[in-house]
Amino acid sequence: MKLVTDNIAGIAPYIPGKPLTELARELGSKWPAEGAIKLASNENPLGPSPKARAAVAAILDNQNLYPDGAAFYLRQAVAKHHQVPESDVLVGAGSNELINMVAQTFVGPDEEVLAPVYSFLCYRLACEILGRRFVPAPLGADYQYDVDAILAKVTPRTKVLFIANPNNPTGAYMNKSDFETLLARVPSEVIVVVDEAYFEYARAADYPSAVASRGLRERLVSLRTFSKVYGLAGLRVGYAVMPAELVGLMNRVRMPFNTSAVGQAAAEAALGDSEHVNKSVALNARELEAMVRDLGALGIPALPSQGNFILVDASGTKLGAAGLNEALLHRGVIVRPVANYGLPKHLRITIGTEAENARLKRTVGELLK
Repeated sequence: MKLVTDNIAGIAPYIPGKPLTELARELGSKWPAEGAIKLASNENPLGPSPKARAAVAAILDNQNLYPDGAAFYLRQAVAKHHQVPESDVLVGAGSNELINMVAQTFVGPDEEVLAPVYSFLCYRLACEILGRRFVPAPLGADYQYDVDAILAKVTPRTKVLFIANPNNPTGAYMNKSDFETLLARVPSEVIVVVDEAYFEYARAADYPSAVASRGLRERLVSLRTFSKVYGLAGLRVGYAVMPAELVGLMNRVRMPFNTSAVGQAAAEAALGDSEHVNKSVALNARELEAMVRDLGALGIPALPSQGNFILVDASGTKLGAAGLNEALLHRGVIVRPVANYGLPKHLRITIGTEAENARLKRTVGELLK
């Protein structure tokens, strides 16, 4: 008898951005005097909002009690924020858990999951864990979305279509016209899941909202997270907005108490802190433009991005992507290699604070002299 099934044995584990603590262990006595910075996991460099911090402090004394398994108050806040019924909101341990729950709930043994290639790896992983077939759809020039190419991959076996908008790791987005075309042409029985983890950072005038597009399609799911602009990645809270029928079905596979009381309280408070969100978005817009310009001057072009990160092509440098990543690590600068996404010539760089970004650019310049 095999210890695990073939699909489990064949899974390549997800590799997250290197934590600062891990780099500290690796560098040891070579740890740089100025410390290290992490620009690898698309976290908010400004951290949580003051309101979220206060909410966490206020609830800590009650952590001997189980959290509200239904996340009533957070779901209520999300529903009010989006002007949707509470019955249409489901909370998860980050949007990542919700991705897994979609596959668990809806994708049968003879059905398929479709997603563009060079997109969030967890769509594929959710399928591999369950032994379901994952079908990648090609992208267009410069890794932009190609609606016709996606639609050409839809078959009678397609049950779920994942679209990350903006996309991770490329930063590309699907514009409103293409998005509405996709929603209209995908067969009605397919569940279209739009991963909007970076929604708040998108700046394009024709960037669409899946939540606002609910009237265009019944089987439409919008995923949002508190891990990015809200600065709560460590607390693992996300949510989905979708028809109540789908919520009810996913609740059948949701683990009890899947989000902590601390996470729920912090997320509810963060949702109401528009000042912190606006400050975070403004910093990102300003610094992303400068990062693209300054790295381009060093011979490292970046793809256009609607997220809080850029995908850069380091193949033209003397170190290449892998060499530059390794050299940066030894200088205490963590970025994200994306060879596991099938992009060995590229690095993904999170936009940090002005000081962090200046250090990255200065260090790259020194390494490429």
